[in-house]
Amino acid sequence: MPPFSGELGEVRGRGQLYGMVTMVGLALIVWSSGPATKQRIAAFLRQTVLRPFVLTQQGIAQARVNAATADLLQTAVDSLEAELINQRTLREENAQLRTLLALSERLGDNFVAASVLRAGTAGSESILILDAGAPQGIQVNAPIIASGGLLGVVREVRDRTSIGVDWSNPDFRAAAMTEDASVSGFIEARQRVFGDLDRLLLNGVPFHQQLEPGTQIVTSGLGGVFPRGIPIGVVDSEAESRAGWLRAYWLRPVVNPGEVTHALVSLGPTGGGGLETAFDSGADSLSGNNGDPDDGLPRNGGVR
Repeated sequence: MPPFSGELGEVRGRGQLYGMVTMVGLALIVWSSGPATKQRIAAFLRQTVLRPFVLTQQGIAQARVNAATADLLQTAVDSLEAELINQRTLREENAQLRTLLALSERLGDNFVAASVLRAGTAGSESILILDAGAPQGIQVNAPIIASGGLLGVVREVRDRTSIGVDWSNPDFRAAAMTEDASVSGFIEARQRVFGDLDRLLLNGVPFHQQLEPGTQIVTSGLGGVFPRGIPIGVVDSEAESRAGWLRAYWLRPVVNPGEVTHALVSLGPTGGGGLETAFDSGADSLSGNNGDPDDGLPRNGGVR
């Protein structure tokens, strides 16, 4: 057994030696040949022995190019998407400003324009920060009006800013009525379901009076805080009744506080008393359909 292993080792050694001599011989032949021969030999090797390695190298290089191209394309797409979002935001803000400017012209000089900011902290979702204060004539309890209707009320006035609350604040209240003044009550913010404050509640409606869905609700002017005729919302559905004496109705607000960036703040009592005419003139802008009056909602009270 050992002699056989020794012979096998000698055979392997001789094979390696022959292989080395052959490679050296080939190398000398290639080295001594002319340029054209060297090129043909190199091309032959690339097409045969080295072909898998060449293809692998080409694949790696192409993958690097594809990755770089994908990064460039993704950067371009992200930039374009950001630009489109900015353009959409600017269009919405411009439309809001145009509507608010038209409303300001109808309301007269008794209102001052202000930008609406948000604190952005937990627990301050219904707080409004206005960039107008005492020097502009703003006072506590001044109504805050957006292009669609009632937004909120001022609670604190400072030198350069004012602090207010929108209608989603749990402490918000406003005397309200139908457009034809046949039904009255008061508005409060209340959760319809857990975590949902996107509805207002019209409370205190006499039990014998019923409101149809879609009935427009406006401020009544009672209490001396909100002028008469500011749109608040439309009746969505009936809520609970209280012991057979009073009815309550859920309202769909005409103003979404989270979308308001500019508003008008009242500087005092309106000369004409009510604001019905100003908002009736802007009814198309209140529909939320960019001037299309056919929004499926009636413009007059729907008492039955």
